Amino acid sequence: MKGSALVASLALVLSAAPAFAQTPAQPPAAQPPAQPRPTPAPAMPAVPTPAPPAQPPAPFPAGAKIAFFQPEVVFQNSSDGKAAVARVQALIAKKQGENAEKAKSLQTNQQKLQTSGSVMNEAARSQLEKEIERQTKDAERFQQDAQAEINELQQEVQNEFVKKLSPIIEQIATEKGLYLVFNARDSGISWAAAGLDLTPDVIKKLDGGKAPAAKP
Repeated sequence: MKGSALVASLALVLSAAPAFAQTPAQPPAAQPPAQPRPTPAPAMPAVPTPAPPAQPPAPFPAGAKIAFFQPEVVFQNSSDGKAAVARVQALIAKKQGENAEKAKSLQTNQQKLQTSGSVMNEAARSQLEKEIERQTKDAERFQQDAQAEINELQQEVQNEFVKKLSPIIEQIATEKGLYLVFNARDSGISWAAAGLDLTPDVIKKLDGGKAPAAKP
């Protein structure tokens, strides 16, 4: 079982987080001052929706030599998977709060320029325009950096989870005398007996104790 295939499957669980919307830079107000519209807070990554609880497992067919499991269900329902999702959610929430504060400050200055720019002296108006331009660029950099940080954490938790999951799949396959264990999302399975689904066994082993050491 290739770790890269598992990472690809688990990435779909966390891929609900879209890229940060980019706030276009506002040009300095001309004389008479332009009427810039307040910039709404950029769209932020959405929090992944938890999957419904797994159904009671069907008995494993006697003599079966192939099986499958659902990595995204394992990720969403195991203790380790839930903890990983919580880490990503916490970072997204933190960046949402920081971004909202920056957007609020930018909107305040834009509103000030819109309502009072015509009565400001040239020096004060120029200073405010430069501050708006600086805040706009800073917000754009923050959005890019925040999205990169979220993506990096998503990749980190996926890799950590695969490192725990791979030896458990191998252990279950050995215990059951299996020849093949399919990744249900990536294998193209059209139909399979419910009892061949190892997902509940994988969750049980993940939550039951330390995973067996991976082979070098």
